[in-house]
Amino acid sequence: MSPGLAAPRHPGTLLRQKIEARRGLVVPGAANALAARVIEDLGFEAVYLSGAGLTNTFYGIPDLGFVHLGDLAQHTAALRDAVALPIVVDADTGFGNALNVQHAVRTLERAGANAIQLEDQVSPKKCGHFEGKGVIAQDEMRGKVKAAVDARLHADFLVIARTDAAAVEGLDAAIARAAAYAEAGADITFVEAPESVEALRRIPRELACPQVVNVVIGGKTPTLDAAEFGAMGFGLVLYANAALQGAVRGMTLALQALRDGGRLDEASGLVATFAERQALVRKKEFDALEQRYA
Repeated sequence: MSPGLAAPRHPGTLLRQKIEARRGLVVPGAANALAARVIEDLGFEAVYLSGAGLTNTFYGIPDLGFVHLGDLAQHTAALRDAVALPIVVDADTGFGNALNVQHAVRTLERAGANAIQLEDQVSPKKCGHFEGKGVIAQDEMRGKVKAAVDARLHADFLVIARTDAAAVEGLDAAIARAAAYAEAGADITFVEAPESVEALRRIPRELACPQVVNVVIGGKTPTLDAAEFGAMGFGLVLYANAALQGAVRGMTLALQALRDGGRLDEASGLVATFAERQALVRKKEFDALEQRYA
């Protein structure tokens, strides 16, 4: 670094500042490094590695707790190599008890994560917008949060504690759990799947630390503009699988045209051009490196 130049701020520090502003920072989810690159190129300020997206795209199965820590670390490292954005990683239930959570935090922070999301569902967990969820005891989750906080190396590696208790015990209990998790050290809390605008208003009003709202397209939570969520006081507006759902629709339309018409080209408008694809993966940078080392 040249003399007189300030060191760049840590991505986790940047993320903390943006979320603590409580202005509804929109964070899309990515299931892979290519999606993260699109998110960065479009000017979003952070990316979320979606457990549901990873399960759907990597395995082709539902979000029912099949992802393991090795999968998640591998994909976190791929995102870290692909983008400079802060990365929030969905670590489901932390892969076991508090000791497993501690190991998961260390593993994912080394892989390049800047924040980890942990939830209080029983294992194996389910998508937060599925029926039939169950939650662990509040004190057990508090222990997991404390283990996560103790395990992090950088003070601005953020711990997001999610509760799925609204569907099991009701909104009052979910808000009480979120407050308890914040008291245990969580930087941010996340009451999953509120089902009304009034419930959404209550969450940032009644909880002191920054809050996440998860907009699942087609799910249980009302979809509002980011500005409305920001006005309510939410710090982070998560669109965990917007890119995935858009990609599925795009793939379907392009392949339907190929099936029905017997050909597909750039003029169809259904596919990215060859040049756009190569620009996204930064082919010219690799060409320059090849010339440098040849």
